[in-house]
Amino acid sequence: MATTSFPDASPRKKKTAAAAVPVRRDPIGAPDGATPEAACTAHVSPRTLAVTAVEPEFARQFSLSADEICGRGLLELLRSPVPGQLREKFTALSSGRCRGFRERVTGRDGEGRNFPAEVTAIAVGQPTGEIVGLVVFLRRAEEAAGGGPVLSALDAQVLEGVASGESTVQLASRLYLSRQGIEYRVGQMLRRFDAPNRPALVARAHALGMFATGQWPPRVLPERVR
Repeated sequence: MATTSFPDASPRKKKTAAAAVPVRRDPIGAPDGATPEAACTAHVSPRTLAVTAVEPEFARQFSLSADEICGRGLLELLRSPVPGQLREKFTALSSGRCRGFRERVTGRDGEGRNFPAEVTAIAVGQPTGEIVGLVVFLRRAEEAAGGGPVLSALDAQVLEGVASGESTVQLASRLYLSRQGIEYRVGQMLRRFDAPNRPALVARAHALGMFATGQWPPRVLPERVR
């Protein structure tokens, strides 16, 4: 994996209260490709994965201030579609077994809405090889990666019900909607997914990677829900 030089990732505003640790200007392990454009930056402890310093824009993604977000666990703020995968990658990065990585993730803002994003994480170390810090670049996306649709939370529940074989009456009862409301939402998704009927809608959603793999009843991936 090629090493890419990143600009000085020291936060412009918020500083951690911890004693400064000398680090090399060039990260020891950058993933292939350049620093993500329009990305905001956070520093993370390699030992605890707690946020130690941020650019204000990073904190704003979660409707928090720079002061409020410092001390929070990064994995409380971000999650991967595959449970445990993000933690495993950060563990490998912190131990020096990984030079850097990119991962599609889901965050949650202050209003409880999920948003899709991509994180690029690199390790910063001493010349001895000791990992002294992690730098995380967060790039928020309006649409989930891969070009698939992003649904409202209610539409996602309707789609999950359709995929599991629930009828209109069953969906209306479970979601406390009228039958007309269910039919309206299904009709909207049929047009959006360019599907002629419910089975085709489910097949199209599977083809677009809307559902988590290996789960029953079907569940729409968190990054596909806004």
